[in-house]
Amino acid sequence: MRTSVALCTYNGEKYLQEQLDSILNQNLPVDEIVVCDDGSTDRTVKILQEYELKYPEIFRIYKNEKNLRSVKNFEKAISLCKHEIIFLSDQDDLWVSTKTEIMLQYFREHPEIAVLCSNGFGIDDYGKELDVITIWDVPQFLRESKIQVDYFKMISYVGNIATGATMAVRRNFTEKLLPFPVKQGFHHDEWMALVGSYYQKFDLIPDRLIKYRLHQDQQVGGISYPNTEDTKKQLIRFFNLFGHNRNFAAYKKLLKRLTESYSKAQDFAKNGIKHELVDQQLSDAVYLYRQTQSELRRKYPVRAFILSHLDSITGKRQLKP
Repeated sequence: MRTSVALCTYNGEKYLQEQLDSILNQNLPVDEIVVCDDGSTDRTVKILQEYELKYPEIFRIYKNEKNLRSVKNFEKAISLCKHEIIFLSDQDDLWVSTKTEIMLQYFREHPEIAVLCSNGFGIDDYGKELDVITIWDVPQFLRESKIQVDYFKMISYVGNIATGATMAVRRNFTEKLLPFPVKQGFHHDEWMALVGSYYQKFDLIPDRLIKYRLHQDQQVGGISYPNTEDTKKQLIRFFNLFGHNRNFAAYKKLLKRLTESYSKAQDFAKNGIKHELVDQQLSDAVYLYRQTQSELRRKYPVRAFILSHLDSITGKRQLKP
């Protein structure tokens, strides 16, 4: 399997060299690095050009004429990659030296998987590993608790657990992913995980294969939590909203998430984003919403009646046409 890296940059001079070196120093070398710079005004482009001169057979650098922003810049970078497996990369993280080796082996052993993520370490601005739990730990936590993991339902109705910086995709699957939809607060990695999981071609492995930088200058982030047993239990409860033995508060949360998911899918449909998974999300959300309401009324009849009355007044937890 030959490999490409889709790397997007924007004013990333501070950490870029470390990231590039970590990619170049993989046990199993990559075959090309496609970089799309989104109008950097610092030394980012100069750094890239220095690497291109040193490794002309690997680097291909593109400078955007106008600022595309993260989602569309990654769309461009991915579309320019030539090889069978495409690794996504941010500009400020570090790759563990076994990243390509382990992920390629997984692709070989699991031909049904087209979108693959990994776990990772959190690091600070100085590269020091942090004692944190990450969102990528959630699937493993659920499995350890004997809870079945349904990635499509999890990402659709609870929250995204996939981060582009840990992601690799088969090039022949990108036709189902591109173009990326543009919606405020919605990112390309969530779309890739949604589409992959919809076709049952997504997985997240527990191997920690990147060092993800947690700092204030990130464009997108927010994946780490305090490493405590209480945090772990909270994450399991949060992502297991479809489990049994829910209390009243859990029912309220589930209704809220279902209405939010329904609203998001509606926005996609209204903005001309045509994909069968959007129709699936809409129909599933309606079914699950009604099922949840029915369970809530059966278990908590009085409180459910009061909640329904209040929600009809405030507009909360409502499926709106």
